[in-house]
Amino acid sequence: MDNPENKTSDIKGKPAFSTFKFIIKRILQTIPLLIIVSMISFFIIRLAPIDPLAELRLNPSISQETLDKEVHRLKLDKPIYIQYLSWAVSFVKGDLGYTSAGEKVSTKLKERIPNTLLLTTIVIFMTWIVGIPLGIFAAIKKETAWDRILTVISSIGMAIPSFFFAILLLIFAVKTGWFPVGGLTSYNYNEMSLCGKFLDLTKHLILPVTVLFTISLSGLQRQMRANMLEVLDSDYVKFARAKGLSEFKVVFKHALRNAVNPMITLLGFEFAGLLSGAALTEYVFQFPGLGRLILEAVMKSDINLVMASLMMGTIMLILGNLLADILLMITDPRIRTGAADGNH
Repeated sequence: MDNPENKTSDIKGKPAFSTFKFIIKRILQTIPLLIIVSMISFFIIRLAPIDPLAELRLNPSISQETLDKEVHRLKLDKPIYIQYLSWAVSFVKGDLGYTSAGEKVSTKLKERIPNTLLLTTIVIFMTWIVGIPLGIFAAIKKETAWDRILTVISSIGMAIPSFFFAILLLIFAVKTGWFPVGGLTSYNYNEMSLCGKFLDLTKHLILPVTVLFTISLSGLQRQMRANMLEVLDSDYVKFARAKGLSEFKVVFKHALRNAVNPMITLLGFEFAGLLSGAALTEYVFQFPGLGRLILEAVMKSDINLVMASLMMGTIMLILGNLLADILLMITDPRIRTGAADGNH
């Protein structure tokens, strides 16, 4: 006879195994996407009638030996498809080459990626902390003065271009001198105390965070309001009210969970939108992030830096979407059940 305890342990182990299998499957699915993105980016950049080593040749500190190594590494004397294959092999090996200024591309990425991750993480956290409650409040207060005020504010936030808003805040900061402009820290950052470093970092983050937070908050709050209104109008919520449950239990115990699930799906897209929107914001405020690095590299036709930055950006977007999928599996039992059933 089968041992019931073994059956119970098998049932408990299936959700964890299905989640792990789902993550592995999604990671494997990203490989073709990375290849396609790299091919499109590489051929568009290389088809431009610009010497990818032009900036490097103008740098007097770069020796001819270094230039010859780059020509050989990039296979610039070979057909373009050979150049792509050579670049792809080097990228997989971790050899990202040098920038037009003679610096290692890997060193530049290590400097910039943490800054962009810090900026986007703060914005996403603040957006969700503020946007979700505002969306719930607007739905509960439907067609009241509060709802109309929040709708007007969110409409204004969605209508303002991030680049234009960033310039306005930049002018404000320059005129008032209340906020530092440019960089992530002050020149004497290393000499400050721990508390002083935190305050200095916070001051430098206020302006770019404000721009991205305002744009992201508007869309999230409106989406949450729409989801909540749809759920509150559903039959099971009406039945819960008919049973005499308090409005608090109806909203926060029954309606909120189903209204939040679609928002988790949007988390990956929000991360993607922030990365693209952060590029212009970083450029305006001279914030040392990945977005600004990509823009500067494109303007200099720095193929090594452009390709490496684009690939890192793509990987970060994929990880953001994967995180959203995992969170959705955790919060929605139906998806976990579907993933487990799909393994049979």
